[in-house]
Amino acid sequence: MKEFQCGSLVPGCEWHTRHEDEAEIIRRATSHMRQVHEEMTVSETTIEAIRSRIQKAGKAA
Repeated sequence: MKEFQCGSLVPGCEWHTRHEDEAEIIRRATSHMRQVHEEMTVSETTIEAIRSRIQKAGKAA
C-alpha cells in the first residue's frame, strides 16, 4: 500500500489518500488539487512533485 499526504506539498492541508496503484494515487491527488486548491490546470511539475512524495503507507495503529 502506498500513500500521499497533501500537506507534504501544500502546507496545512490534511488530505491524504492510499492505494496500491501509484497511478490511482496521482489521479486522486490531481482531482483533489483541482477541487480543493483550485488548480484548474495541474502541471507536469506538480504531477512529478506528487509522485516524488508518494511513500509506502505505514501500518494503522
